[in-house]
Amino acid sequence: MESFVTSRIVRWMIKAKLYLILLFVTQCAVGMKQKNTGPPTRAYVKGDVVLGGLFPIHSRGRTNAEVCGKINSDRGIQRAEAMLFAIDKINNDTKLLPGIILGADIRDTCSRDTYALEQSLEFVRGSLTSIDSAINECVDEAITTDDTEEEGLLGGVVGGSYSVVSIQVANLLRLFQIPQVSYASTSLQLSDKTRFEYFARTVPPDTFQARALADIVAMFNWSYVSTVASEGTYGESGIGEFEREAGARNICIAASETIPYNSDKTIFDKMLTRLQKKKNAKVIVLFTSVDDAANVLAAAQRANFTADEFIWLASDGWGVQDKPTHGRQSVAEGAITIELQTRQMDVFDKYFLNLRPEEYKRNPWFAEYWEQYWGCSLGPNSNPQDVTTLEPCRPELRLNPKTHKQEKKTQFVVDAVYALAYALDNMQRTICNETTDGKLCDNMLPLDGEKMFKEFLMDVNFNDFVGSEVRFDQNGDGLGRYDIMNYRRIPDSDPPEYHYVNVGQWSNNLELDISSIVFHPSVAKTTEYGPPRSQCSLPCKFGEAKKLQEDEVCCWWCNQCKPREYLVDEYTCMDCGDGMWPTDDLTRCFKLDEEHMEWATFWSLIPIAVALLGVMATTFVIIVFILFNDTPVVKASSRELSYLLLTGVLMCYGMTFPLLSMPSQSVCTIQRIGLGLSFCICYAALLTKTNRIARIFQGASRSAARPKYISPRSQIVICFAFISVQVFGELVWLIVEPPGTNVIYSDTSNQVILKCNITDISLTVSLVYDMLLIALCTIYAFKTRKIPENFNEAKFIGFTMYTTCIVWLAFVPIYFGTQSDFRVQTTTLCITVSLSASVCLGCLFTPKVYIIVFQPEKNVRRLSSQSTRRSNYDSQGTRMVGETVNNHGQPGCGHGKPGFTGPEIVNEYPQLTEQTLPYQGPPAPSPPPPPIPYPGEGAAV
Repeated sequence: MESFVTSRIVRWMIKAKLYLILLFVTQCAVGMKQKNTGPPTRAYVKGDVVLGGLFPIHSRGRTNAEVCGKINSDRGIQRAEAMLFAIDKINNDTKLLPGIILGADIRDTCSRDTYALEQSLEFVRGSLTSIDSAINECVDEAITTDDTEEEGLLGGVVGGSYSVVSIQVANLLRLFQIPQVSYASTSLQLSDKTRFEYFARTVPPDTFQARALADIVAMFNWSYVSTVASEGTYGESGIGEFEREAGARNICIAASETIPYNSDKTIFDKMLTRLQKKKNAKVIVLFTSVDDAANVLAAAQRANFTADEFIWLASDGWGVQDKPTHGRQSVAEGAITIELQTRQMDVFDKYFLNLRPEEYKRNPWFAEYWEQYWGCSLGPNSNPQDVTTLEPCRPELRLNPKTHKQEKKTQFVVDAVYALAYALDNMQRTICNETTDGKLCDNMLPLDGEKMFKEFLMDVNFNDFVGSEVRFDQNGDGLGRYDIMNYRRIPDSDPPEYHYVNVGQWSNNLELDISSIVFHPSVAKTTEYGPPRSQCSLPCKFGEAKKLQEDEVCCWWCNQCKPREYLVDEYTCMDCGDGMWPTDDLTRCFKLDEEHMEWATFWSLIPIAVALLGVMATTFVIIVFILFNDTPVVKASSRELSYLLLTGVLMCYGMTFPLLSMPSQSVCTIQRIGLGLSFCICYAALLTKTNRIARIFQGASRSAARPKYISPRSQIVICFAFISVQVFGELVWLIVEPPGTNVIYSDTSNQVILKCNITDISLTVSLVYDMLLIALCTIYAFKTRKIPENFNEAKFIGFTMYTTCIVWLAFVPIYFGTQSDFRVQTTTLCITVSLSASVCLGCLFTPKVYIIVFQPEKNVRRLSSQSTRRSNYDSQGTRMVGETVNNHGQPGCGHGKPGFTGPEIVNEYPQLTEQTLPYQGPPAPSPPPPPIPYPGEGAAV
């Protein structure tokens, strides 16, 4: 199979050569008729080995009929002279190609790919040394050497300049295995060795340039840019490679514009308008020719755009040339451009500046260049455009070193010539075994282009005149080295002057100091993130995830992650799960420890201290009551209900300890039963008391008959009946929802809370009955507020209930408002329970204990008619005779000092409370009777 393919290729190449032979014969016939007409087409330097050269000596003609235009002084003349300069240096070097004279055959491409292809056919003709010698007699009459002498061996071709020219020429030369080395073509297509296997270049491909541009964009954190490219291989391929490099760096393209060939002002104006609509894309990446770059800036100037509208980032098509910025400096200010890294070759400048047209004849185009440069005429044979309007050139004219600028790719032209020379030298030394005294041996004839290119040219490695390394990679590409230039205003210049300043370089890696770049002054103040900014969306803050807008990786909304979420990546928040919490950097989760109330914390010590004080105070009251159990004060306070009430108060204080304990099944059971039951005991006893007082005085207002169920035994039964309702509810709750513990996972805080399985709603429902008792107590206390002053325990109960209502009304919003912090909530509950108990203890028992302990002389029973007062019952024709322990003002809750009056007697001795007598006016004064001893407890009703 391989031999079949090889034979087919050989036959195809033979056919192609025969076709070219016929073509040359035809051209020969035509050329003989047209000899001595038209401008020169080549500069020839005779040698043993000749290197072809393709240079854009002339610019493109303005019309199709006009093939060539004006002299291209920089890209044409300087580059061509650089090749001739290199040839001279090599021929004068005794170590490089010793004994072999290197020649040159330089041809003009007129900046056209088709015309360059025609000129390249002459190189192919010269390589066909095996063809009939009659063909060689057909030689262009315009050459500058003796055409009767045999031309040297073609060793390779230097050129072309434009990528489109090099592509066309390479497609032709590859058929005849002629090596080609370009000094300026950067299209990435030329790196494809399956298509251009005999092409190399001393300049890097646009792949490197596109990578350098992408690195600059990434360094500035520009994630949203627009692109503009010239139509053709250079622009479209280059910007395509940039977009691929940008995509790998998550840089988005806001708008991509292509400039067609022969575009007019309208096209550029419309393009600028479209670019301006992408307001967040401040950076415009230009991969254009120098003419298109100038037209883009001109359109921006016509639209009155200032330098702060766009930030230009341009390829070497703009580079450091003055043409794009001429007359448009203010619009271009702050631009960043890429330029191939070259060094000034002073030795070439010395050579070039000493050239004189009257002495220098080997370059047939130099005279035309001289005329165009000075605007004069060298004579009628110089072919000027219009000799009648030009003055003769003065003999003293010289090129000015101060105004002369070396063309940027001069170095690469010299490097290309030297690369071919080193390849020929190495090939000659290897094949001829250095036995031919520097002459070409028979083994090198005819020259094997494939062997020369693949084994020797691709392997060269040397340092050029300025010390730069020259070598080729596996694709035949030169090393990627670029200078980063910044177009800026010269400080304090008036009128303003601008220049390019080197601010960095790129050689596989970007070396750039951002602070050294000077943008337009207005750009530097546009953002707090540093000048400048070109982003579709601002970076998300810490703890925020990006939500892309329609799959645009550069445009997003920022969503705050929830407290229990961590960032999987910049786009995703992930929940840690129950019992887990994200780390401070939100990169992972860790397990949380279970929390509960602890004894040694501030939140526990305060309620414990309050509870202990309450327990001690309650215990003290109980001891006092027991020690003075048979005294009038204790008897008159409904001892059974008082002891029951004190038990409830003691339980309220005691509830602090299970509420603060570590939750367990037993602790949770005590919490469920104890909290509601302790309140129920307190308020059931108070309700029984207030109800008894109310019934006594309501019954007395209607008849003298004693009300039912007011005995101590009846009161205890009634009180326990009230309590049994709460106990029944608690038992049902325990059965329906058995006590236990729950672990509460918070979505908003980093806490795992161990609590009893009592919800806030369940707790509230369990206290509804207690709230009902409080409400009824308050109602009865309010109803009995106007009883005779001597019967004022109802007023003490009233003060107690009013205060209790205030405490509970304050407790409800505080308790439910602190759900976010279980410590505050639990502490609030403990303090509220203790405070409710303290209200009962202070308002009801403090006055009694005060009398018992500090005023024992008042803890006696005495009967005084002075204490009998007319009540509101007098309107019914009766008179109340009050039997009191004492009639001194004795304040309790709400009074100035402790006191104890009338209602206690009503409670213990109802048979003495009323005497139904006709009213006889005020009684006569009489001495007070002696004290009447108390009958036994439980006197008959």
